[in-house]
Amino acid sequence: MTRSTFRVLFYANGSKEKNGIVPIMGRVTINGTVAQFSCKRSIPKTLWDAKGNRAKGKSVEARETNLALDNIKAQIIKHYQHISDREAFVTAEMVRNAYQGIGGEYETLLKAFDRENEVFKKRVGKDRKLATYQSRVVARNYVAAFIKSFYKRSDMSMLELTPDFIKEFAVYLSTEAGLRNGTIWEKCMWLKGVVMRAHFNGLIPRNPFAQFHISPNVKEREFLTEDELKAVMTHEFTDPKLAYIRDLFVFASFTALSFVDIKELTTDRIVEVNGEKWIVSKRHKTGVPFQVKLLDIPLQIIERYRPYQKNNLVFPNLNYWSICKPLKKMILECGVNKSISFHCSRHGFATLALCKGMPIESVSRVLGHTNIKTTQIYAKITTQKLDNDLTAFGNQLSKSFGDIKVAGI
Repeated sequence: MTRSTFRVLFYANGSKEKNGIVPIMGRVTINGTVAQFSCKRSIPKTLWDAKGNRAKGKSVEARETNLALDNIKAQIIKHYQHISDREAFVTAEMVRNAYQGIGGEYETLLKAFDRENEVFKKRVGKDRKLATYQSRVVARNYVAAFIKSFYKRSDMSMLELTPDFIKEFAVYLSTEAGLRNGTIWEKCMWLKGVVMRAHFNGLIPRNPFAQFHISPNVKEREFLTEDELKAVMTHEFTDPKLAYIRDLFVFASFTALSFVDIKELTTDRIVEVNGEKWIVSKRHKTGVPFQVKLLDIPLQIIERYRPYQKNNLVFPNLNYWSICKPLKKMILECGVNKSISFHCSRHGFATLALCKGMPIESVSRVLGHTNIKTTQIYAKITTQKLDNDLTAFGNQLSKSFGDIKVAGI
């Protein structure tokens, strides 16, 4: 184990001599790092002992000067011990700053994370979402758990951070926390952002994570094809619970509502516009307004369960686990061997809508997206859609170039 070196000494700054008076300076040295500071005292040059680093003699001025220097040294030692008890990596600048009361001693990773999260929290409900704040808190807690597990400490100075820290953190999230690659990417990006902004604001001299990159490696989203959706719709279930789950999934497939939006759907959100029924509401996840026309199939499903409506809820007493956990069993009984979640109904809606010619801008509005790029992720351009588009394009070209022959052919 490397032996820690710590030293405090005082010296007279001869370059600042004025009328035989020189200012007294201090120097802290820790493991090769050096920080200097002013002792806020001056002394006649003739009274200073350069070898002993103290005032010489027994005059009143010498005794007062040495007493003040002893007090300064004691304070610096106290700060050094305090920081060493909490940090494995201590620099002279950290101790000097703590003595001078600059920046609240030193910047630590979790302290910076907590501060950013508090600022973010104040914006929730204005231009930030609660779910995003909660994701940041979860990321912070994973970092805390990693530091405790890997470094056996409660926090660490940002000056200690190296490129290996975030790499090891990513491995920890995979092996210890059991997270998937997309979630690992998200947590690492929150951490990387905190450190990047600390560097940008001058709290740390460099950004140790600047060269770190990880791909979210998002898997292709599953969805039911048109034929598979028809098979689900027409299947006769002996278990009424599975039939109910099927009806909710089909309702979502024709309205693009998420599970939580269906759970919170109230009868007053179904309005009549030009003689047609529409759902006009806001997405639970983002608060973005959306509107979708109720076609015949979702209307039939609403009517089927109207006698069971309670507290103004269209589908009362919905529980995520009691509905979504048996969903795979329901899908499999219909002869569809795919790993389908309830959210896949939104992907299926987007894909089917695009295949039937609905503009992506309209699909995006129905889904309640704020960015059309999100819709492009959800909506798959299937082979059939591509074939239809190219056929239509070819027909248009034939009309324009039908009589044109390439010279020499």
